[in-house]
Amino acid sequence: MALNLTLKPFERLVVNGCMMRNGGRKSTVTVENRADIIRETDLLKPEAAATPVKAVYYLIQSALIYPEKREDLAKAVQKRLAELATVFSADLRFHVFSAANNVSRMEYYTALRDLRPLIAREAEVLGAAGLDPTQLVPEAADPERKRA
Repeated sequence: MALNLTLKPFERLVVNGCMMRNGGRKSTVTVENRADIIRETDLLKPEAAATPVKAVYYLIQSALIYPEKREDLAKAVQKRLAELATVFSADLRFHVFSAANNVSRMEYYTALRDLRPLIAREAEVLGAAGLDPTQLVPEAADPERKRA
């Protein structure tokens, strides 16, 4: 089954680890075989990965973008997802298990999609508690970042 992507002018996307940018006009691209694709709008910046769920999202995103690092990143993701499974209620835990299953099947974009309801719930909880999510987990997203 083909994937049709309608791109806005100058919109960026990553295809199999290669960053691409659309030209100055809206266009449609049809992908006719299997490829790892993520749009710029779905990318999380490293500094935004300051909460536990967003940190896992960032790691999965990195596995999608950097195929050469997938094996190590997948192990880190599975460990973090196991930790998250103990935090969420049963109705949301399904998304954690689904993400873990998709990572093991190398379906990284689908795993990212599985985490979106958890990101929304995490934002609700942190907002209700009056916490600033940018101050919570500064090194969580990038396991290679050196600690001072």
